[in-house]
Order: sequence, then structure tokens, then C-alpha cells
Amino acid sequence: MKYRTLDKIGTRVSEIGFGLWTLTTGWWGKVTQEEAVSLLRKARDFGITFFDTADTYGNGYGETLLADAFQDEIGKIVVSTKVGYNFYDYGDKRTGQQEIPQDFSPAYIRRACEGSLQRLKREQIDLYQIHNPKMDAVLKDDLYAELEKLVKNGKIRTWGASMGPAIGWLEEGTKILRERKAPVIQMIYNLLEQDPGRDFFEVGREIGTKFLIRVPHSSGMLEGKYTKDTKFDATDHRSHRKKEWLVNGLKKLEKLEFLIDGKNRTIGQVALKYILAEPSVASIFPNIYNEAQLQEFAKTSEVDDLSAAEIDRVNDLYEHNFYIVEEKASVETL
Repeated sequence: MKYRTLDKIGTRVSEIGFGLWTLTTGWWGKVTQEEAVSLLRKARDFGITFFDTADTYGNGYGETLLADAFQDEIGKIVVSTKVGYNFYDYGDKRTGQQEIPQDFSPAYIRRACEGSLQRLKREQIDLYQIHNPKMDAVLKDDLYAELEKLVKNGKIRTWGASMGPAIGWLEEGTKILRERKAPVIQMIYNLLEQDPGRDFFEVGREIGTKFLIRVPHSSGMLEGKYTKDTKFDATDHRSHRKKEWLVNGLKKLEKLEFLIDGKNRTIGQVALKYILAEPSVASIFPNIYNEAQLQEFAKTSEVDDLSAAEIDRVNDLYEHNFYIVEEKASVETL
């Protein structure tokens, strides 16, 4: 495992991190607490030191799970969590993947921070991210003043913003970068979905922002395990996607086979290596929900980097819309 710098304080994190949303939200299938704890501990054995959760994951479960998994070792890992969704008052009203009301008032931020510290059993949170802020939150001066106060008081080491929930948010992300000088930004970015990430990178390099990347395998498409006959369990969020998403994705993968042909690396590892070629990326959170994936992704540091020629070829394919397909698939869901 290789390590990178997360912030200007010098916090070191594993370049492959572990996002707990696959273990705590139920969107990727059900995982028992025993299975989740085992997977988290095995991740640490592989050299993963950076774990990302959110207070709203399982209404606090994502944070208590980390505390349960590492107990006395909690201070030896780097923890990031998120704030903004008021699950205290609306957690029981959550339906599927729909968002619940947000609250970015200073009073709520203080309340939520104390709650996270208690569940994590920590005196300080390494990275505290505002969770999927909309433009009204981006423009709230008192929000950022409160975050800086939490830093000053030692409650958090640094703050950041996790943009979403889906890919996009160009205007909000750019404003947080340029006007708020966000130290850390988390976003969706991968071989198949590079915008608006490329714009964020360009701005971030100017001000020294570090980036955390989630969904690096484009909802599993870049793991190389799907076929045209793949079916997802009804509890899996991918089951609601149109069949066209699967058919188009497989055609895109065909044009990326040059990255693995004759090389000792998987397309899943290549997807991570492509992202790690960007120096401002501090860590990546692949979707990990079984031990086989954990081993494959954790060993990414050991395989060869993509060459400059390979990266240039990928970029050229992306610029020329390599992912456009001629055949229109059925609109049936998976």
C-alpha cells in the first residue's frame, strides 16, 4: 500500500481507502454487522488506514461500526465523516435512496459533531465533510465560520465538502473551491464519468485542494464482472437502472481492453490507477462489499502505473466520445 497527504497539516492516508456506505446503507445488498467488522479489520491488515463514513449512514450506524471494528485502534486510523442530513429528526422518514431534510445551521453542526465524536469514540475527527451541500449551503457564511471554529477548538482536524449525491454539481463545487478555498473535496470521478471532475481538478490545483474519489468503478461497470445477462437483487440500487446502462457500459469496456491485454493487472485496478495518476487525489473509496474485491483493490499499489501513452489514449477516447454506441438497448430495468 502507498500513502499520500490528505491535508496541509500533513495527515497521511492510504491511497486506497474504504467507504462504509456499501456496508451500512443496504443499497448494495445486506451485510451483517459481523461481516462488516470482519471486512473492515481485513482492510486494515492490507494497509488501508483511511475510512470514510457519514453520520446519516444507517442513522449513526456507520460511525458506531468503525468504533466497534477498531476499538482501541481507532486512533491509529484516519477517519472522515459527514454532516448535513438531519437524521436525528427525520431518520425514520427515509424512503429508499431519497434524501431527507438537511440542516447546515451552526447549532446543528455543533450538535451533530458532538454526536459523531461520541459514536466514533474519538476526541477529534480527522476530516469533517459537509454532505451534498446545495447552493444555499454553499453561500452560508456562518457554516464555514462554524467549521473553522471546530478546527480551532480541536474537534476536527480539517473540513471538506462531499459533492453529490449523483455526478455533477459543477456550479456548487466550483464556488466552494474558489470562494471557500475548500481544503478537501470528495466527488464522483472515473474512466467513464470525468465531468465535472476535470474542472474541479483544474481549480483545485491552483489552491492546493486535495480530492477524494468515490464510485471509481462507475457503479461496478469498471470491475469487469458484468455481462449482458447480469441481474441485480431487488435490494441493490443498480436493479433500478435501465438495461441500456448495462449494454452501453459493456461496449465502453471493449474499447479499454488495451489497458489489460497482456498485462498483469485487472480492469478494476486499472480504473484506480488512472485516477491515482492525478497528483491532487489523496485517496479513492472503491465500493467494497466482499473480501475478493478488497484484496484486488488493496493490491492496486503493487501493479504497474499506467504509462503516459496509455493515459493519453484514454483521454483521447474520452474527448472523442468513445462511449457513444450505435445500438439503442431496451428500456427494461435490470
